[in-house]
Amino acid sequence: MKMPILASLAALALPAAALAQAGDTTAHVTFGAFVDGYYAYDFNRPAGHDRPFTTQASRHDEFNLNLAHVEAKYQSSTVRGRLALQAGTSVQVNYAFEPDSLAGLPNYLPLVQEAWAGVAISPTLWVDAGIFLSHIGSEGWISMDQPTYTRSLVADYSVYYEAGVRASWQATPSLAATFVVVNGWQNISENNHDKAVGARLDWTASPAVIVSYSNFVGREPGAATGDQDLRVLNDLSARITAGPLLVVPTVDVGTQDGDTWYGASLVGRYALTPTVALNGRVERYDDRHGVLTPGLRTNGASLGIDVARGPALWRTEVRALFGADDGTFPAHGAPKSSDVAAVTSLAVRF
Repeated sequence: MKMPILASLAALALPAAALAQAGDTTAHVTFGAFVDGYYAYDFNRPAGHDRPFTTQASRHDEFNLNLAHVEAKYQSSTVRGRLALQAGTSVQVNYAFEPDSLAGLPNYLPLVQEAWAGVAISPTLWVDAGIFLSHIGSEGWISMDQPTYTRSLVADYSVYYEAGVRASWQATPSLAATFVVVNGWQNISENNHDKAVGARLDWTASPAVIVSYSNFVGREPGAATGDQDLRVLNDLSARITAGPLLVVPTVDVGTQDGDTWYGASLVGRYALTPTVALNGRVERYDDRHGVLTPGLRTNGASLGIDVARGPALWRTEVRALFGADDGTFPAHGAPKSSDVAAVTSLAVRF
């Protein structure tokens, strides 16, 4: 499987090289890397050390690698692309539903964070194809770029990555639009005969306020039944900046086969100094019909402190999930209706 993937990427890169040689003086290639290591302690002490309902800091009472990646980027006025390879416990959890093998050979695709190439149709319209990070939501995959270290449940139970075609259009200086046609809900390898579509709108209402709407429409298997039905997600969020304060409210509402789930989070970050910041989050998640989870309904809150030193970021956070049904969270002894965990992380971007 490695050789066809590499051959395809090389084929996509050849037009870019040809265009650069034809006189595109703005073309350049950059390389980078990212490492995020952590230690997490879950006070429920789950058996097997696997922490439930999270992708970030997913292992209990051990030093581990949350995420590491290496990347290469190409950018010119007409061609662009990114190739990034990854590893870590967050990758193992987030890509758990990808098949272990394809055509009888090991499936290495979960090691690909992004592998896409794009061309400019016009100065304001780009079309990209390949594997790319999700267009949905207010929280992304790379911990250093997020206001909190752990992710809200609306983020962990939506989409972090996609495979397909993406069009990005800067409609006006204040309005950007993205449209995608992808294999499905967070899967590289297709699991049915249908494709999914989605869109995102980002409106810069002012230098201090950005409002975003994103959606997803496609047939997907339900977590509780496995039946393939039409899934529709609507996500609305905003980024509000007031001096050293950042506030990010997010609301998700989804439906599938007549069942509805919803989630909401309010994230805040306050910079005490240029290198020290406090962050916090409150949230609610309700998937009582088991569309995406085994019927999870819970509240949540977190509090953290970040200390930056050059390209490094040290983050410490305490997160609690509470008010769930009895037996929701695995624990040493009897399962519980709440879960509290503390995590400390050191991340560096090169």
